[in-house]
Amino acid sequence: MPVAGEALRDALLLQRREAEALLQSTYVERDMADRRLPQSLIKVVLGPRRAGKSFFALHLVRDLGSFGYVNFDDEHLANLDDYDALLSALDALYDRPKRLLLDEVQNIPRWELLVNRLQRQGRDLTITGSNAHLLSSELATHLTGRHLPIVLFPFSFREAVRAQSRDLTSTEKAEALRVYAESGGYPEPMLKAISHRDYLTTLVRSILYKDIVVRHRIRAPQSLEDLAHHLMANVASPYSYHSLIRSTRLQSVHTAEKYLQHLEEAFLFFSLRRFSFKARERAIGDRKIYAIDNGLVTATGFRSSPDRGKLYENLVAIDLHRRELEGELECYSWKGAQGDEVDFVIKRGVRVTQLIQVCYSLESPRTKAREVRALLKASHELGCDSLLVLTDSEEGEERASWFGMDGTLRFMPLWRWLLEGSATPDESTTKTPSRRKR
Repeated sequence: MPVAGEALRDALLLQRREAEALLQSTYVERDMADRRLPQSLIKVVLGPRRAGKSFFALHLVRDLGSFGYVNFDDEHLANLDDYDALLSALDALYDRPKRLLLDEVQNIPRWELLVNRLQRQGRDLTITGSNAHLLSSELATHLTGRHLPIVLFPFSFREAVRAQSRDLTSTEKAEALRVYAESGGYPEPMLKAISHRDYLTTLVRSILYKDIVVRHRIRAPQSLEDLAHHLMANVASPYSYHSLIRSTRLQSVHTAEKYLQHLEEAFLFFSLRRFSFKARERAIGDRKIYAIDNGLVTATGFRSSPDRGKLYENLVAIDLHRRELEGELECYSWKGAQGDEVDFVIKRGVRVTQLIQVCYSLESPRTKAREVRALLKASHELGCDSLLVLTDSEEGEERASWFGMDGTLRFMPLWRWLLEGSATPDESTTKTPSRRKR
């Protein structure tokens, strides 16, 4: 049943009061670029549900002046089909605002028609969405005008430390990282001191059923849920569609591929491809799976005890994935012919600029030798001299060699890398790759 005019006005009025109350609560500044953006751009704030997109967007538009607000993640607007009535109600409530914030816009059919229409009318638009599909070329297809995507994940470690409102010692920062690695960065459980496990378990079920099962008319929701839990329990691990079929109730490669795509579009997971100089090999090779937040892993992954090495690796993957979505770099993993693995290969332009290995502890000589050997082999094959090992506490530099391959490795605590910046070196530090057969 269409939304009646009076009900529509009441819903928008209630949303306005909720937005005003939200703007009065504590706000943790996010690590974003200059938020005073050109009016000509449609600002598209994308990210997982409950990551703070609405809060960020409200502060973004408020800093620019008065604005109108509508949240489409509202059951009162579920059957909205008259956009003229919506705009009339908005103009009446907010005195025809120049700026508009359209929250969770993917919930309404043909949302792009409304957005393009408003831009043609000269409105300054900010929209939010919880579907990563909008990050693809679809965004350019849908929005005929210029737009700027802004990716917002749950709190980074830097933002989580900032939320504590006090300076921490190095020891406190290291301990804060250990806590963050298990509890994650979702704002509400962090700021309101509520159980992150209960909160995130409920959130995952809501995303699965509201954003995927209902929207895509999934006929076997238990298979989708099984896949999500299997992936959470195996973050930072390689997968193929055939391996997913063997480990879940999925019946075909097509279903596995489709369900994983839905999970990634809902910002629950993302995949990392194996590096190769050949585009075809990058496309068809096995990938590694990562979760968008560590709290989701510990809340729903069914681990008997936390694997800190995997959790630390997932934190690095999240940071690099965010920067990749912003166009700063390309990120891959690497596996050599003898099975040696490097967690992250950073590529800028045509060159590999850094190799990163993540290991919670290097106390075991065997573990350290394995990590060093893999970096030296990858350095030789990929032509990159910048070799970084991120750990819980080790720091310094060390010269190493392996059967004629040598290099200087830098060791750094993960908390420092996350807090003090993770820029990769200039391309001038790279060398010509080995030309041996691959």
